[in-house]
Amino acid sequence: MKHFKDSQHGTSLLELMFAMAIVATISAIALPATKNVLKSYHLSAAVKSATGGIQSTRYLALMRGYHYNITFDPTTQTYQIASKVPPAITFSNVGGPVPWSVTNDVTMTPATTLEFYPGGTVVATTGALTFTMTNGVTTETVTISGVGNVDVSP
Repeated sequence: MKHFKDSQHGTSLLELMFAMAIVATISAIALPATKNVLKSYHLSAAVKSATGGIQSTRYLALMRGYHYNITFDPTTQTYQIASKVPPAITFSNVGGPVPWSVTNDVTMTPATTLEFYPGGTVVATTGALTFTMTNGVTTETVTISGVGNVDVSP
């Protein structure tokens, strides 16, 4: 049987416990920060999805030459694009609902429907030309001008 010299020793249990305590402390500090970063990312993604949908709907109205609308449903966290092709008097859905958020940590108020005219103007037929999206920590306000320009402010 070999005996180790004093210079050849392993890690003691006390040293392992100190290392584990340091790792646990760093994790306890980093976990809340990571959760806030994820919430911020979810809010940013939801705002980009909503504003992208608004801009796409405006583009469709301008390019196709007839009315389009986009309806935001805060309950299902989706938006639906619809068109009113002449001689129709009502809107028909274009595709299916598109999710603007896939997590439950982003909310939107109020429920909003925006109608885009072929000339480039927009009106809110439900809600307003301004709505907010929040993740419980940060709130973003989305404002649509009468000619369809989208502005996002914290």
